[in-house]
Amino acid sequence: MEVNQSQLTAINHNKGPMLVLAGPGSGKTLVITRRTEELIRQYGVNPQNILVITFTKAAAGEMKERFVRLMGGKGEGVNFGTFHAVFFTILKYAYHYSAANIIREDQKNLFFREIVEHLEYEIEDEKEFISGIISEISLVKGERMDLEHYYSINCSDEIFKKIYQAYENRLRKENLIDFDDMLVLCYELLTERPDILSVWQKKYQYILIDEFQDINKVQYDIIRLLALPENNLFIVGDDDQSIYRFRGAKPEIMLNFNKDYPEGKRILLDVNYRSTERIVECATSLVKNNTKRFIKDIRAKNSGGQEVMIKAFKELKEQNSMVVANILMYYKAGIPFSDMAILFRTNTQPRALIDKLMEYNVPFQMRDMIPNLYDHWIAVNIITYMKLAMGQRDRNLFLQVVNRPKRYISRDCFHNPKVEFEEVREYYSDKEWMLERINKLEYDLELMKNMSPFAAINYIRKGIGYEDYLTEYAAFRRIKVEELFDTLNELQDSAREYKTYEEWFFHISEYQEELKKQAQNQKQNKNSVALVTMHGSKGLEYRAVFIVDANEGITPHRKALLEADMEEERRLFYVAVTRAKEYLHVYSVKERYNKEMTCSRFVGELLLNKEQLKAGTKVIHKTYGEGIIKANNQGKLVIYFEEQKRERALDLEYCIQNMLLEIRNL
Repeated sequence: MEVNQSQLTAINHNKGPMLVLAGPGSGKTLVITRRTEELIRQYGVNPQNILVITFTKAAAGEMKERFVRLMGGKGEGVNFGTFHAVFFTILKYAYHYSAANIIREDQKNLFFREIVEHLEYEIEDEKEFISGIISEISLVKGERMDLEHYYSINCSDEIFKKIYQAYENRLRKENLIDFDDMLVLCYELLTERPDILSVWQKKYQYILIDEFQDINKVQYDIIRLLALPENNLFIVGDDDQSIYRFRGAKPEIMLNFNKDYPEGKRILLDVNYRSTERIVECATSLVKNNTKRFIKDIRAKNSGGQEVMIKAFKELKEQNSMVVANILMYYKAGIPFSDMAILFRTNTQPRALIDKLMEYNVPFQMRDMIPNLYDHWIAVNIITYMKLAMGQRDRNLFLQVVNRPKRYISRDCFHNPKVEFEEVREYYSDKEWMLERINKLEYDLELMKNMSPFAAINYIRKGIGYEDYLTEYAAFRRIKVEELFDTLNELQDSAREYKTYEEWFFHISEYQEELKKQAQNQKQNKNSVALVTMHGSKGLEYRAVFIVDANEGITPHRKALLEADMEEERRLFYVAVTRAKEYLHVYSVKERYNKEMTCSRFVGELLLNKEQLKAGTKVIHKTYGEGIIKANNQGKLVIYFEEQKRERALDLEYCIQNMLLEIRNL
């Protein structure tokens, strides 16, 4: 395969450190495999002294396959693996570990469930809570943090420390290690045993790392040790695609590589072979708004191309209808469903979109696990209230919601499998204030009896006080109540079109069956539209890409408060944009769940290169017509319009963000 000059320079690199900046679609896998081939054929390096590391087992396998094909089936000897596989190999030789010493995921979850239960820490969303704690523990270990200086985001610091210590004690007791221990123990071993370190330094004389922007501190510290004294370290990655800071990835490591290795060389793979010129220009215009990055001038191999199609819709329903209409249009034009993807910021977004795809029989597959909205504990609570309103009197239904919100009704008052309100009143006959609460609950359920599901949810939220309960729970769990309200809003919206509980329950059943079917048919129906989170889309490519819900609070996410968070959100949007080869649609909505929404700032940044927008530039505003950019008294850029012989000034940033400028006329 023909290579360009930048690729050739990287491929021919022999000794010493080199940083290869590889933009999207720039052929980084080709460079790594060809450089490995050159080391063997051109420079006579023993294949067994070469180590190629990537982040996933699948990527390592694919890299090895490509290398073996390149070598004509003679690629034996080179070590391909993930960080964890390589570091566990080192531990195996030192401590005689086997696979039996690695904790399984089901074991880990069981340990945490037992720990939480033992601490009598009552939580509604146990699965989500445990997942959050596991991520935090991973971060603490990966950064080698002092536990005393860590502040938990999932619970109180005291509770977090107790859970952490209990988990560590359980691992040691069972003689088990987790994936993070592999890294920490390997680092400790190599720093404490110079003799063992020397053995592995002689073994891995040439180290090549793919996706280097995703490396964390302990991984980097180990690699630096292994690379000594020759420092034949060949790292490939793109700082603009570093999107795993929540897992401990530190883009700063890549940015500071040449400080750690002043003698190191740097090369930019500056040709994008994947996307059209229009898409590359938009992506570049977006990402250059980040300040902490390597400056790059990426050009597209494929000149021209379709304009990026950007549209704001009045509401979610219109957006989803347009997505499906365009998918069917592309399919009729000859693009397979499998070459199209819908990308979204979080995996809780596409419920209504899935409904629309099902309505038009568009085959789809979910590359990420899409949680079933109706399995969420909030949905379970709401549906339970409805079942009670319909006349069901099972004891377990009452136990589910009787203290959501707090009514302080004891479990002990429900003696029988079927609950009678008279029996509950009899239990509290000497407590007037409790009788009032029981009567109010009975009244609420009677009132809900003939409501539509949508109206009932509204009554549960406001009339019964469920929103107050969620606010209290959010404070207890140290999470934003808006996240819980999002689930409630999504649930209420899904019920909007149904007149009776039975109709809505039937829809829920159909939806759940479809999700199960999709999960079972994932491998069978390959010609399907991909539904992927922005995180999950990394490394993938499609002829047509739809980015949906490009709104402030969604992308960038409302949790992005610090500048570092915002820059990561922008990188994530950049990753999503650069998945498109030919057609890119970016859609936003003006209203979601009766709440006004603002178009994402990233949309404006896609369209306008701020460096070109200087004083004197003429622009066309959708309402006021032609204007000119000027600097105001504070030096801020604004647009001035001549309107009825009066000058009107509008904020330039606001106009960009809300797409009020006719970009094509600039």
